[in-house]
Amino acid sequence: MTTVQKIKEIEDEMARTQKNKATSYHLGLLKAKLAKLRRELITPQGGGGGGGGVGFDVARTGIASVGFVGFPSVGKVRLSHQF
Repeated sequence: MTTVQKIKEIEDEMARTQKNKATSYHLGLLKAKLAKLRRELITPQGGGGGGGGVGFDVARTGIASVGFVGFPSVGKVRLSHQF
């Protein structure tokens, strides 16, 4: 099934679905799927990434200093302890 057919199916289901409190969550899910499919249709994803380029390597020498900047209580200390 192509993306265009999926979009058409979702639009048909949204048209059939009665709008009320009980179906609002279902309609929200359908709208999210529809937005995702439309985004996919506009900008199709490439076939795999990172395979064709030439990489580089940085030699580990010397002493490094790292500083963490950020808002309070977001886990900066915990992140530094992980290293």
